[in-house]
Amino acid sequence: MTDTALESLYAYPPDRTWVTANFVSSVDGAVTVDGRSAGLGSPADKQIYLLGRDLADVVLVGAGTVLAEGYRGARPDLARRERLGLAPALPIAVVTARGSLTADLPLFTDAAVPPIVITTARARLPELPADVVVAGEDEVDLALAVRELAARGLRRVDLEGGPALFGSMVAAGLVDELNLTVAPVLAAGAAGRIARGPVVPPAELELRSVLRAQDVLLLRYRRRDSS
Repeated sequence: MTDTALESLYAYPPDRTWVTANFVSSVDGAVTVDGRSAGLGSPADKQIYLLGRDLADVVLVGAGTVLAEGYRGARPDLARRERLGLAPALPIAVVTARGSLTADLPLFTDAAVPPIVITTARARLPELPADVVVAGEDEVDLALAVRELAARGLRRVDLEGGPALFGSMVAAGLVDELNLTVAPVLAAGAAGRIARGPVVPPAELELRSVLRAQDVLLLRYRRRDSS
């Protein structure tokens, strides 16, 4: 497919808050290889991953994933964003209930725009070059966090993980869409699933598209009760 066709296929709905999760998994359900999702990557997965960022207003990620994956500031395709009428800046919003971030992380030292740190009133954060949002007392109120992002004009939310944050977002009914890459490997081992968290009634999904790049499957699901 052309870039234009992919942009249309993966576009966010206009004029509303929308959370799209982007994950990669092995055929047998592993979310990482040797502790990192990069072990499951492919050129096709990277293309959709970068597209997800280019189409979003903000990247939402958990602090554990920031630390494990060595997150840096986002570097979106500025020409694409200008063509689509999106702001050039793409902040990364990090969820941390315990204040496990430090100012020397690449997320802060190598970022074109200051990150957003979503935390709790009881977290003991050091001084950070970030927009700090308090959403909850002891645990992060994710619904409030999404509302705070929307209040900043960040309505297209690209949720990149990790499994704990994704599971909590699912439990809160905040995930509208899932872009899932199925990597053609059997990973076995002790790797977890793409979502981990409280037991909740399953959310029914509608399969919206299937793309194939050699042996890699690129699936796009939408929650049936999302309008």
